[in-house]
Amino acid sequence: MKEMESVNWKVEGMSCANCALSVSKFLEKEGMKNVKVNPIDGDVHFEVVELDEGVSKSLTRGIESLGYKVVDEKLATSSATTRPPMNKYLRYLLICLPFTIVMMLHMIPGIHIHWLMDPWLQFALCLPVYIVGMSFFGRSAIKSVVSGSPNMNVLIAIGATAAFVYSLIGTLMGQGDQYLFYETSASIITLVFLGNYMEDVSIQSTQRELNKLAKSQKVMANMIAFDDKHQEIIFPIENTQLKSGDLILVKNGEQVPADAKILWGQASVSEAIITGESLPVEKKAKDKLIGGSLIIDGTVKAQVISAADQSVLANIINLVKKAQGDKPPVQKLADRISAIFVPVVLVISLITFVGNYIYLDDLTPALMRSIAVLVVACPCAMGLATPAAIAVGLGRAAKNGILFRNAKSLEAFREIKQVVFDKTGTLTTGNFELAGFQAMGIEEAEFKRIAYSLERYSNHPIAQCVTKAFKSSNEIRWAKIEEVKGRGMHAFSKDVDEYWASSYALANDHTDEDHHNVYIIRNNHLIGWIDVKDEIREEARTVINYLHSKNVKTILLSGDRQRKSEELGKTLGIDTVIAERSPEEKLQIIEDLNAATPTAMIGDGINDAPALAKATIGVSLSDASQVAMQTADVVLMNHGLKNLPLALGLGKHTLITIKQNLAWAFAYNIIAIPIAAFGYLTPTFGALVMGLSDVVLAINSVRLFVKRVY
Repeated sequence: MKEMESVNWKVEGMSCANCALSVSKFLEKEGMKNVKVNPIDGDVHFEVVELDEGVSKSLTRGIESLGYKVVDEKLATSSATTRPPMNKYLRYLLICLPFTIVMMLHMIPGIHIHWLMDPWLQFALCLPVYIVGMSFFGRSAIKSVVSGSPNMNVLIAIGATAAFVYSLIGTLMGQGDQYLFYETSASIITLVFLGNYMEDVSIQSTQRELNKLAKSQKVMANMIAFDDKHQEIIFPIENTQLKSGDLILVKNGEQVPADAKILWGQASVSEAIITGESLPVEKKAKDKLIGGSLIIDGTVKAQVISAADQSVLANIINLVKKAQGDKPPVQKLADRISAIFVPVVLVISLITFVGNYIYLDDLTPALMRSIAVLVVACPCAMGLATPAAIAVGLGRAAKNGILFRNAKSLEAFREIKQVVFDKTGTLTTGNFELAGFQAMGIEEAEFKRIAYSLERYSNHPIAQCVTKAFKSSNEIRWAKIEEVKGRGMHAFSKDVDEYWASSYALANDHTDEDHHNVYIIRNNHLIGWIDVKDEIREEARTVINYLHSKNVKTILLSGDRQRKSEELGKTLGIDTVIAERSPEEKLQIIEDLNAATPTAMIGDGINDAPALAKATIGVSLSDASQVAMQTADVVLMNHGLKNLPLALGLGKHTLITIKQNLAWAFAYNIIAIPIAAFGYLTPTFGALVMGLSDVVLAINSVRLFVKRVY
């Protein structure tokens, strides 16, 4: 079975959530899987077995037939660095506004320009506005109807056209003074363009933090090369041209152009753009530099280890964009309503017209009220309620070094009642030092050699500590060696001797001393033990206390010895300690805990990956194993737990904001439509109110930037 290919496109022209729904439905109909469409920035993500040229062209044509345009993301990215074009809504607004203002001068108290009331003059002034409006709203409306997903532009186009045609008929019949509603048609179009522009500006502000990260991606780099005489040459190059293996020079005050490894020099580096940590980090030879970080003091020469599009920063941005296209369960009801909203409003408008005509026995007010219903209704608010809040929540999280892999995790945080912590590398730093060792029945040098040869193949922090302490150039060449999850390193020598570097679980038949960290066993005989000491993360106690203040139960789940785990639990005030568990047992425990109440699991090792996947929310640290990071729902990029309260708070308050937005969207439409139907709202004022409704929603979402969430 072929592996699914992940595809990311940029689609222009989506002006509302119904537009995104149309694109999403089309791609799903064409067999695309895991479709995510972000109406805010036009990012479209989907998976397909194979995207050949024929399929790509077919999908592109299909999307363009809906009224949108697929653009090359690389071209879009490069154009982002040049002066951006004028906002399309602002451009349309500036074209329409002068004509509309002149048409409505006679409505201003104290101004009496009778010749402006001439029907043919009003027609001439309205016609350019109507043509511009229909070139946008009309075209979009027709394409959306043909595609089977009518959008809000259908309502605007019908409302403006009804007023225009009604006035034109009166003009042709010579009764223009009684049918003069050209200014209604023009004001609807102009005010909706104004509303769309204000909405666009407001919604784009929700991308502020992510845009800051994106702008940091493209910088100039000092590339190091050598001439024929092996003399060093330094020349500027765009970081997008860098590839793995290139040599670069990064000077004081410059931004690191790509992920790199220091070969020479040392520097103080600010990684605030990635981790949110304001204090600079000291870096020296062999240390890694994150692309996008800033050299505060010092100069280094480094080797690029990841191309710009594969850097930590690029992966963060891509991850957040994909998450922004996600929909939490709370949005499902709004999506179902949005899908049928436009047809329902058309029916309500028709009922309004017929009902008012029968009741009032007058065509003009009946028509105006039905038009007011069309233009005041706002399906965008329901569609944008979730994306706007998620864009802000995920943007703020990314700025502070918190990565949500999907939007569902935001909602899931609301229900978390207990948090399970791994011990080593999570509550402790994982920076071990040798505390002691003892060889039994063999020479000390030989014991060190065996321990080093076994542990050098493990990525576990304790193993790395042993490797560093016992480093040897005379290592054993194993016939076979493997890391067994939850048990340790297992090897066979060329002489078929069997070796283990394990925990007490395998040494309990050989000794009663259960408090050592590593036991070395050869051919089922204990030949020594090793002790290391670890330090507790300085923020661990604060995080535990915060969770307790929120009535969240804390649990320590470790494969380490019971006594050591209990000591740590007592020091930090953890509610429950469960120790000496294998990965399989950890998985079962998490499953049982989840069955009782929603549970978050925080871990960093390979052996934590199954449990992280099983938990309601899996949280991993940035210095965790790649398996753990890829399994987790949330990754903390700040090398520690300190941002866990912020992650929990953002999850909770983003959901609160989504619910507030949805409540506003539903309440607005439930109240505004009847008001318009009963004649208390003119079409002109309805168009203005409709535009402002989305601005209110965006402003409420933007509050998440500064809102105290924990």
